[in-house]
Amino acid sequence: MLPTTMAKSPFFLLLCLPSMAMAIDYDDNLWPSLPLLRKRASRNVPEQGFYDPRSNGGSMLTVVEGTFPPGQGEPINMIISGNSDEDVLNDREEDGGLRNYWLSLEFAGECLGQHSGSDQGANLGDDNGTKNETAVIRFNYGNPQLGTCQETVDGGNHFRYWVQDGSQANSGAIFMAASYEMPIASQHDIVSNGYNLARDYIVGNITQQTIPSVNLTNSTTYSGTTSFDGYTYQTDVLYVSGF
Repeated sequence: MLPTTMAKSPFFLLLCLPSMAMAIDYDDNLWPSLPLLRKRASRNVPEQGFYDPRSNGGSMLTVVEGTFPPGQGEPINMIISGNSDEDVLNDREEDGGLRNYWLSLEFAGECLGQHSGSDQGANLGDDNGTKNETAVIRFNYGNPQLGTCQETVDGGNHFRYWVQDGSQANSGAIFMAASYEMPIASQHDIVSNGYNLARDYIVGNITQQTIPSVNLTNSTTYSGTTSFDGYTYQTDVLYVSGF
């Protein structure tokens, strides 16, 4: 324990190449639109920290309704390992949970609790089938209360997330689809290379450095610490190819 903060055990972020890695804690008023998830019980976490969705009929692409041609999706390009600190894996505001961790990375819930944009689904191969995103989390531009309103208008980094917690693959890992979008005036289209950039900007926030996207290879690693509301997080990042 640190003198003025609670120190969380390391958690592990896996990033997919070419388009994936990560791990998190938070304040009631910043997350009015997000549901509280039950504390996970009887998790069975494999050594790598998650089950590959593709091994049981799932996908590393999201499901986006109404695309043409049909069947298109966005890459799920970051995973918070199920071997991370148990408190961080809980989607809650108190006790150094997931939402507080995201605040330590300068990400928060949507503007004034109002959801914007199309919903996307994901099949994580855990026997839950295709389920809707838990929420959309947006870069807050250094303002935890209102900064996500700026992201909604001006564009920037954001991600959707899902929890792998079904009966056939209950790892508790957090799967994320991160992308960097244009302003709302441009209909939030994704910028060129926006999936890789969004992933690497988040890692940059963790490590306080610029991540050289073009030089990343399988097994590239980074490590960093972030803090918010009296909690400090140690995050170890691993880039993994083949997803």
